[in-house]
Amino acid sequence: MCGRYAASRRPEDLVEVFGVERWEPEEALAADWNVAPTKEVHVILDRPLKDAPSPRPVRQLRVLRWGLVPSWAQNPDGAARMINARSETIAEKPSFRRPFALRRCIVPADGYYEWVTAHDERQLEVEGKRKRARKQPYFVLPGDGSVFAMAGIYEFWRDRTLPDDHPLAWWATCSVITAEAETAPLGVTLAEGPRSLADIHPRMPLMLTPDRWDAWLDPARTDPDELRGLLAPPPGGLMRAYPVSTAVSNVRNNGPELLEELAGPEESTLF
Repeated sequence: MCGRYAASRRPEDLVEVFGVERWEPEEALAADWNVAPTKEVHVILDRPLKDAPSPRPVRQLRVLRWGLVPSWAQNPDGAARMINARSETIAEKPSFRRPFALRRCIVPADGYYEWVTAHDERQLEVEGKRKRARKQPYFVLPGDGSVFAMAGIYEFWRDRTLPDDHPLAWWATCSVITAEAETAPLGVTLAEGPRSLADIHPRMPLMLTPDRWDAWLDPARTDPDELRGLLAPPPGGLMRAYPVSTAVSNVRNNGPELLEELAGPEESTLF
């Protein structure tokens, strides 16, 4: 899954990397090293500009809320549960199938966090000797340091309790698409620790390589079979992972120190 990630790149850099044509500098978000559900996030999308003379899609850097609210929802209360959409079922799920067909986006990140429970800790939890196992967080990122382009979908929701001219009358929200985690050997050289992304967690965000960005963002592509082809996993071996401080487990902590690589898992979470 993807329940927390880091997004520290400057908006200007995202504009250059993704070939963005339109963005509003005054709406740009500050660097965030601990992005949590329901926060505002940057996304890349192709969409015609409102009131523009041409209906052609324009690549934009927009600010959306992480946690999709379906257009037909009575209220936004379930947004925190809709941060991820499974690639295997996205075309069938009522909450996701329409935005998958019509409103796809890229959620740019440095990488994402995932937590691993050591074997002995898991055993204590199973035996009832520990109510909650201690977990070691890992940071997963592209091995070459490039932007991690996570496949996403977005949707608009109208708050009918507010008048049309209210600034919060419309919500723009998004979900990150997840897929099965890679099982190939991972570049973690610790004597003890996960050997693949699947050892860290069975799911991971679906990574889009640059050769798929245009096709993924193209709103003219609506054929379900063609779109399913875009959900194929990228080539293996593009990611690396390393242990980071358990400070990231508290969403109130936020700073570049959260990305510092540890020499090994913290003592309290050793495998």
